[in-house]
Amino acid sequence: MQGIHQRGWCDGTGGNFSVVQQHHPLQLLMAPSGVDKGEVHADQLIVVDEAGNVVNGGGKASAETALHLRIVKANKAGAVLHTHSVPGTVLSRHYEDKGGIALEGWEMLKGLDDINTHATNINIPVISNSQSMQELGDAIAPSLPSAPNGFLVAGHGLYAWGESLEASKRHLEILEFLLKLKLTQMQIGIQP
Repeated sequence: MQGIHQRGWCDGTGGNFSVVQQHHPLQLLMAPSGVDKGEVHADQLIVVDEAGNVVNGGGKASAETALHLRIVKANKAGAVLHTHSVPGTVLSRHYEDKGGIALEGWEMLKGLDDINTHATNINIPVISNSQSMQELGDAIAPSLPSAPNGFLVAGHGLYAWGESLEASKRHLEILEFLLKLKLTQMQIGIQP
């Protein structure tokens, strides 16, 4: 968490992170809500059950816990990382009406699951923001099976996942890098 915070991807109390602690019954180890992710210590982490209830730890579960659980269940993810980077947040607003951000031809695409050439393209889904996690979950559900290990919530940020914490971190780094490339292209006037 501290490394992600140091990159400027979850300033203040923004962002949240979960790791599957066990599958049956499902439990996630999470950062509690409302804490600076650059200052979180292991003894502050909480465990939530598949209903989003805190079953261990003294902190409060994030309102977005339900979305983490939905991603884990739909994609058999081992971890979900949610950031609020400037590129992801700005681009999510810009591409909200299009429903996604198309990326192609970048070498770094090969860091995502099942991609072994730069000569490919992906579409990062973008959904409209809502305070209802049920609405967000319903909006992204059709795209989850084909999403490139991540999606954006407009004006909010990126959710990335993988089969393990390490894979999730790799996908987060790759997607954040690609989003930064896309924003830079737009800023310098290169047609993406």
